[in-house]
Amino acid sequence: MPTKLPLETLQELARKRKEEAARRLGVLQTAQVSAHQKLDLLLQYRQDYANQLQALMADGLPASQWRNFNNFLGTLDGAIEQQRAIVKQAAARLDRGRGDWQHQARRLNSFDTLADRLRRQESLMQAKREQRDSDERAARKFIDRAAQANH
Repeated sequence: MPTKLPLETLQELARKRKEEAARRLGVLQTAQVSAHQKLDLLLQYRQDYANQLQALMADGLPASQWRNFNNFLGTLDGAIEQQRAIVKQAAARLDRGRGDWQHQARRLNSFDTLADRLRRQESLMQAKREQRDSDERAARKFIDRAAQANH
């Protein structure tokens, strides 16, 4: 069984790191989508609640109920701002994850390119060895025939 060359070990490690980075990137993408969905839900809920307040105000609304609506809208606005911060953080983590994946992909590509170059060089050297061996055999045959012809 042939032993692994150091470059093959590096390629394997780089491939694993790229796969891990891709898995992390998927998790980060899911987290970002989820954060956006929660923000959209909060915004929709706030809009619905504000519309409900407008409808009640048109019919006349006691001050205490108006204060309760306004307080709740303030609480929703705070939750919306927190969720916007979460969305921003998720986007930043996703960008870093994308950059890490790209880095790992470039690194693997570099090792693959180097391995291809080494394989081509080895094939060329093997072809030269085979040609040299063939030339030597042909020369020996020629010398042997010439020696036999002279006897």
